[in-house]
Amino acid sequence: MSLLKKIEETVSYIRSKTDLTPQVGLILGSGLGVLADEIESPTVIDFAEIPNFPLSTVEGHAGKLVIGTLEGCPVVTMQGRFHFYEGYSQKEITFPVYVMKQLGCDKLVVTNACGGMNRNFQPGDLMLITDHINFTGSNPLIGANDPQLGPRFPDMSQAYNRELIEIAERVAEKNGIQVQKGVYVAISGPAYCTPAELIMLRNFGADAVGMSTVPEVIVANHAGLKVIGISCVTDMAIGEELEPLTHEQVVEVANRTRPTFISLVKGFLAEVQS
Repeated sequence: MSLLKKIEETVSYIRSKTDLTPQVGLILGSGLGVLADEIESPTVIDFAEIPNFPLSTVEGHAGKLVIGTLEGCPVVTMQGRFHFYEGYSQKEITFPVYVMKQLGCDKLVVTNACGGMNRNFQPGDLMLITDHINFTGSNPLIGANDPQLGPRFPDMSQAYNRELIEIAERVAEKNGIQVQKGVYVAISGPAYCTPAELIMLRNFGADAVGMSTVPEVIVANHAGLKVIGISCVTDMAIGEELEPLTHEQVVEVANRTRPTFISLVKGFLAEVQS
């Protein structure tokens, strides 16, 4: 079955569960999925029930699609995501982005937990992603291109929409939320970086490092979605001062940051409704 046919099959199934046409798609990263619990009049579908969807296997990722309204904005939300390191191809992990587009979305909010490499950051900070570096070793657009989904060579000069970033900055200022801005670098994982790798990535120009987001953003740009990325800095990844790290620590800090994160995203959604 072609990619387009799979997308159509999945969209048809989801539309059989809800009449809502979402405007904004949200992908919620480690420890941040609780935002989906705030969605009003929700339709909740387990990933396992959705045709052609992979399954999320990582702690802190609930594995549910939630459709409803948030701050009056119609949204479709992935409560948890898929990762390259789980053994899926990048085409598989980005499949839901095309589905969100076909459901009616014109904007995508991607979130993640990340390690901060910029010495001006600290755990608990929120970072608006201004650009990214794809260091995963792959690309979700490799292979045949269907022009009905997007161009063969999509432009990435504004992968993260500047207008949306400005809106998020205004919302943050209005709500007294301090936000950082920076470049996110994606690695394949699942191992955390060595000190030498972190120093290299910082020298490349990255401010934060993680194991997600970039494949979804590439596909979102291919599909014509406007993207904003928000990272939760859960630990400091300074190569010269690296301390041992566990996934449980990452989720714990993300959990502590949730009220600020929720406030920022809800305020953003209130501003971007078309």
